[in-house]
Amino acid sequence: MSKKITIAIDGLSSTGKSTIAKMLAKKYNYIYVDTGAMYRAVTLYAMQNELIVNGVVESDALVNKLEEIVLSFVFNDRLGFAEMYLNEINVEKEIRTLAVSKLVSKIATISAVRKKLVAEQQSMGKRGGIVMDGRDIGSVVFPDAELKLFMTASADKRAFRRYKELIDRGDNVDYKEILENVVERDRIDSTRKDSPLIIDKDAIEIDNSDMGIKEQFERICTLVDRRLN
Repeated sequence: MSKKITIAIDGLSSTGKSTIAKMLAKKYNYIYVDTGAMYRAVTLYAMQNELIVNGVVESDALVNKLEEIVLSFVFNDRLGFAEMYLNEINVEKEIRTLAVSKLVSKIATISAVRKKLVAEQQSMGKRGGIVMDGRDIGSVVFPDAELKLFMTASADKRAFRRYKELIDRGDNVDYKEILENVVERDRIDSTRKDSPLIIDKDAIEIDNSDMGIKEQFERICTLVDRRLN
């Protein structure tokens, strides 16, 4: 298969964007980029360097430190996907905590952070053959992507999926707290001034509230095949 396209997957938090994106990348032998992991890594850096005080981000101080933040994806053969590295340290587990989830949307509102990460994302995907998921992939990062998807689901279904994921990992979490986090992230991401979360005019919306992974994947593969052919 010689033709390579760009697949942009946007959507609400905890809609399974990364799971579907990884499956697509494996099937079509594409590069997979989890942009959410990049914003989470910057959030972790801010937390580790005391740039967030009582839930308030020291934006100017963080912007002044951006050149010190080096992000990279390193493929893990055992897991079958690339993991997030922050300044050459694997932080894949640390960035998935609820503590990071509570702050990542605030970090993502900072224009200088978005400018840095969008430039890196565009560089990764300039040759096509890439599956990228996030909040502004189809609208900002790759507005000319051949296939744009927008994943959505009810807040309670998304919160339960996130709750189960963290419980299965061994984290001690509260469902109500996760539901509140999901709703708050939706609000912040959708109302920020810089690159808000929107359904791009060219995007195909997929509500997976009552849809299993297999059904989603098959439906999306049909869409990909149409673009390729």
